[in-house]
Amino acid sequence: MRTTNLWKRWTAFGSTALVFAGLLGATVFAAPAQAAANTVVSLTFDDGNADQMTAESTMKSLGLNGTFFITTGWIDQPTYLTTANLQQIAADGNEIGGHTVTHPDLVSLTTAESTRQICDGRVALMNMGFKVTSFAYPFASENPATEALVKQCGFNSARGLGDIAAPDPASATLPVAETIPPANPYDTAAPDEVDSTWTLQDLQNEVTHAQAAGGGWVQLTFHHVAVGTDPTLSITPTLFTQFATWLAQQKAAGTVAVKTVDQVIGGTQKPAVPGPAVPPPPPPGTNMIQNPSLETLTSGIPQCWAAGGYGTNTAAFAVVSPGHTGKNAERLTMTGYVSGDAKLLPALDLGGCSPTGTPGHTYQLKAWYKSTAATQFELYYRIGNGFWQYWTASPLIGAATNWTQATWTTPPLPAGASGISWGLNIQTNGTITTDDYAMFDVGTAPTPPPPPPAGGNLVQNPSLETAGVGGFPLCWQAGGYGTNTAAFSTVSTAHTGTKAEKVTVTGYVSGDAKLLPTLDNSTCAPAATAGHTYSLRAWYTSTAVTQFVVYYRDASGNWVYWTSGPWLPAASTYTQASFTTAAVPAGATALSFGLNLFSNGTLTTDDYAMYDAVGAPPL
Repeated sequence: MRTTNLWKRWTAFGSTALVFAGLLGATVFAAPAQAAANTVVSLTFDDGNADQMTAESTMKSLGLNGTFFITTGWIDQPTYLTTANLQQIAADGNEIGGHTVTHPDLVSLTTAESTRQICDGRVALMNMGFKVTSFAYPFASENPATEALVKQCGFNSARGLGDIAAPDPASATLPVAETIPPANPYDTAAPDEVDSTWTLQDLQNEVTHAQAAGGGWVQLTFHHVAVGTDPTLSITPTLFTQFATWLAQQKAAGTVAVKTVDQVIGGTQKPAVPGPAVPPPPPPGTNMIQNPSLETLTSGIPQCWAAGGYGTNTAAFAVVSPGHTGKNAERLTMTGYVSGDAKLLPALDLGGCSPTGTPGHTYQLKAWYKSTAATQFELYYRIGNGFWQYWTASPLIGAATNWTQATWTTPPLPAGASGISWGLNIQTNGTITTDDYAMFDVGTAPTPPPPPPAGGNLVQNPSLETAGVGGFPLCWQAGGYGTNTAAFSTVSTAHTGTKAEKVTVTGYVSGDAKLLPTLDNSTCAPAATAGHTYSLRAWYTSTAVTQFVVYYRDASGNWVYWTSGPWLPAASTYTQASFTTAAVPAGATALSFGLNLFSNGTLTTDDYAMYDAVGAPPL
């Protein structure tokens, strides 16, 4: 248990003489010196959000300084502080502290990757000319091993969260302040981060309760100082100004000292210590996912994995047993869904856990799952010094009551990208359990041919003769959903040429499987014009009934299910299937379609075509 150690006191403003006149003459009494300030407040700001400049301006006007813990990979990115902002913050007397490069959960990483995150973030800030001695743990996640790494990287202190009493009644039994000096400078205690539920009284109570208990150190942590941004980790500029004004008055009265973390901890700046180099990508044909079966746990979390998500919902992650293989799998349970999603992802790091990516390459993604709702692959990529941004998503994949393998091949990785992270998400109340992840580099995809002239067949590689990536013809991919096992193979029993594509479905419970023109945003998916109708055609043999299934790409670039054709009978010899669509919906820019299997059996297809129905050649 921590105890208050009032090791340093600050001088009062001096004494005031009171003069009383009396019959016995004038007597001068010296008033007792005002109580020295034994409570220290540090205003700290995490992540480097751009709206923190509002708070900085307010603090400057009131003569207050604070500590800004910066995630260096986010500097100069949209909605984050710029290099010029940081220079101004430091010039105004504030402290710049470290908060890693990409803001991962350090406990879930390998030692090498944690070291890179902590050390390289400090090196980046020191290279910008800042004195960097203080650190804050992302998500307040730390253990003795990470504390040792922070010290090894040259920091003098590191801040946690949730160890000091806060407005949450569950924290009422905690101490009201950290000791000065702290018992452990690499795990300094602080209240929970300030969020949108805090009031002016709550903020003031953090200070006055410490004063009433004899003083100590109160570190207050802010993220957003704005309206209309993060719905939880934010306070309004008005509330911040009210509290900062009150705090400045307390400082002027001599009852509180306001200091940066470095000023409280003291000590000199140690030399910069770079982290280890990022390991090279594995050889071709090797699974690029670290800890793919989730068997290695660190503090109960699968090593190299992290929770991801956005929007208004409550997502709970738990390791469950048994897995698809081995002991562990990860179950995500979502409740209170209003918007957004949640998913398990390889850590958004510098490359120790997240797979290294090569621009222009495509990647085959695989994962086993069972879920109560539809899911999809959702992808992010890393650029610059460690900034992760959203990339793309696969089509939706159906719910599955039994273990089912989801597979999808990505489009080419964009220029400038250096890493990839992805996961299967859930976008509604329900559960999804995942295990046995895999990712393979399938190389540079051949360049698709230019679109056909007006009036021509709009399908690229219609006879499936040109090989692509992942074992599929160029500009084609697997599609499907539900509980079934679908195997695709290129066969020589073609309608014309030397190649056709065969899909075999076994273990059928629900859903379907089909071959589709790639659901992309470039030249593979057949272009379509809103309001037009299209003639879809394909040759097939099948042991079961089939039908056309049609998707369209909307104005935002997302692929959505559109419609299906009538059922077509099984065929032992090549038969031409045809279907004329309704008018393409407003905003649609492309179509993708295929013949499906809705049961156990086989379906072989070849010689696809899509024509604008006006002027289409006869069947």
